[in-house]
Amino acid sequence: MSQAVAKLKRGPIMVAIILGAFVTLLNQTLLNVALPKIMADLEITTNTAQWLTTGFMLVNGVLIPLSAYFIGRFSTRQLFNTAMLLFLIGTVFCAFAGNFEVLMVGRVIQAAGAGIMMPLMSIVVLTIFKVEERGKAMGMMGVAMIFAPAVGPTLSGWIVQHYSWHVLFYIIMPLAIIALLFGLKFMQNVNELTMPKLNKLGVVLSTIGFGGLLYGFSEAGNGGWDSAEVIVSLGVGALALILFIVKELFNKVPLLEFRVFKYDMYSLTTVINILVTMAMYAGMILTPIYMQNILGLTPMKSGLALLPGAILMGIMSPVTGAIFDKIGARWLSVVGLLITAISTYEFTQLTVDTSYAHMILIYTIRMFGMSLLMMPVQTAGMNQLPQRLNPHGSAMSQTLRTVGGALGTAWLVTVFSNKTKDVATELAIAGQVNPEDKAAMLDVTNHATVSGINHAFEYALWLTIAALALAFFIRKTKPGKDFAVSPNANAEAPKTAKA
Repeated sequence: MSQAVAKLKRGPIMVAIILGAFVTLLNQTLLNVALPKIMADLEITTNTAQWLTTGFMLVNGVLIPLSAYFIGRFSTRQLFNTAMLLFLIGTVFCAFAGNFEVLMVGRVIQAAGAGIMMPLMSIVVLTIFKVEERGKAMGMMGVAMIFAPAVGPTLSGWIVQHYSWHVLFYIIMPLAIIALLFGLKFMQNVNELTMPKLNKLGVVLSTIGFGGLLYGFSEAGNGGWDSAEVIVSLGVGALALILFIVKELFNKVPLLEFRVFKYDMYSLTTVINILVTMAMYAGMILTPIYMQNILGLTPMKSGLALLPGAILMGIMSPVTGAIFDKIGARWLSVVGLLITAISTYEFTQLTVDTSYAHMILIYTIRMFGMSLLMMPVQTAGMNQLPQRLNPHGSAMSQTLRTVGGALGTAWLVTVFSNKTKDVATELAIAGQVNPEDKAAMLDVTNHATVSGINHAFEYALWLTIAALALAFFIRKTKPGKDFAVSPNANAEAPKTAKA
């Protein structure tokens, strides 16, 4: 850590970063519950409406790999304020959208701001805190990263039940303004500018590669894995990504540094994070389906069931960070994954008669387990990277988690859908149900849906067990030796960032 960075007032910087992260992450989950109301209001189909989330994810997936370049080219203040301004402009478009086209433009602009913000906040924390202090700092940041997306569905469910979906963006707008004003006042420059040259072919290949994979995975949840659109998207995306990786490995100053995987602990924790992210999506997606379709709850009540878990995660995040600084990530991760595995097993045993209280309990316990491992695992891996590689490590981690989340969503939704169809067919044939008997058909549908949800959670359980096995190999690390002979080869001389 340089003397200039050591003298910075870290408190105001952290408040600005946490505010920015909270508002951008809250925005991501607010829209999910509101989609049916938006579809009815704007008179659009499900396939059209899903672009509001798919498009957001695609722009994020394309911009995050570019974040290492942005951090080398622009100052911290410039990036933070630009990200929040873009996000605010997008929110204004969404708040006053009278048709799908304007709403979609707003979502794309929002995603551009969020795509810059997410890697930036990790870089700021890693730069201004010493290795032995990072757990507590990352724990504070985890309040935004975990609590905001978890509380989003509850807030959204209540709003869309009582008010117009536009109110969602009316709430986000003042929060974005506060974050921007706070950034303009308190954000300081913590990075050194290396002024890398833009790798244009790399940008094209990464855009096609990650964009193709993300689109293919998201569409697989709608059209199935055998859809021509899905096959072409995944094929083109995979080919472009392979070419991108090969090209980057031979570049002295790559757009996205794949050689971060030379650091074993970073590689291990990245794999664990991907597995946990995929498993986590089972609960986030399938639990509301069960509570609304099987238990017959309103969106608001199903959202409220997730609230205790969200609050507990928010409370535990700084506590977990402080414990991490003392004992490291291994035993926190092992205990967290054991709790997550046991509670995930409980989700494989759901019936049509499972009580609302039981659902709240096991979901809250599952979130408690997640709160013990998410930030410690990520921080343990990033701690092994030399300072120069922090932007690349953060960009790589964020990108792979985004792709993993998309894959997990598509895969688990497909597993759920296929099992539901198979069981519904078996029950209808075995019971010789008359299609005209609505009560009997509803009973078949409910039992089939529960079977599909249980089956998807079985896959999530195996993902959790795989992550648990890997967690035993986590160890404490300090920044390793930089493999690069000259970190600024093919670039202009480093410059200190200025406002």
